[in-house]
Amino acid sequence: MIAGLIFCASLTAIDGDTVKCDGQNMRLLGEGVPFVSGIDTPEIGSHARCIKERKLALIAKGRLKELLAEKGLRVVFSGSVDKTPSHRPLINIYRANGEEIGKTLIWEGFAKTWSPRQRNDWCD
Repeated sequence: MIAGLIFCASLTAIDGDTVKCDGQNMRLLGEGVPFVSGIDTPEIGSHARCIKERKLALIAKGRLKELLAEKGLRVVFSGSVDKTPSHRPLINIYRANGEEIGKTLIWEGFAKTWSPRQRNDWCD
């Protein structure tokens, strides 16, 4: 697959690190490197390991929703897809000021860095 700019008529938050672009789920990278680094947000619904994680997931999704409502966003495909059965494209979304949304979520405390060597615990 070729990396490049993606045009979305509709861009919505599925959870804190997944968006839907015109019906296609896509995973935020936070300027990470596919399969090496990225961002992680709490799991929503039945995927959460505790009530605290469910609550944090709704808050993270709400913040992502706010960020997606901004004007001038650029969605950039990394050229890779994740290893889930749906093969979600791995993307970065840049705000009009050049900040990457995933990095913003980390900086604001709604997300943590992701690494394949560790699982973030949202229940502690």
